Amino acid sequence: MSRKEFEASKMRRLKRIAGRHGLTILTAEKLTAKMGKGGHAIREDESFKVIFGDKPLPFSATFEEIEAYVEKLEADEE
Repeated sequence: MSRKEFEASKMRRLKRIAGRHGLTILTAEKLTAKMGKGGHAIREDESFKVIFGDKPLPFSATFEEIEAYVEKLEADEE
């Protein structure tokens, strides 16, 4: 397994792509009774508004959902 396949490496790559689109990927690190270890959300840098991963609960998006959202942004750019 190469390093580029590790989740931390993928997250760094996704954060770079999101940054090019004026977005920030947020990660909740606190344990919650409902969700376990935190999920993710995407925030627009200009307005500081969370645009993905805040419904039904804050930080409710999974890593896979964030990855799909950012890859769709990248594909729409091309």
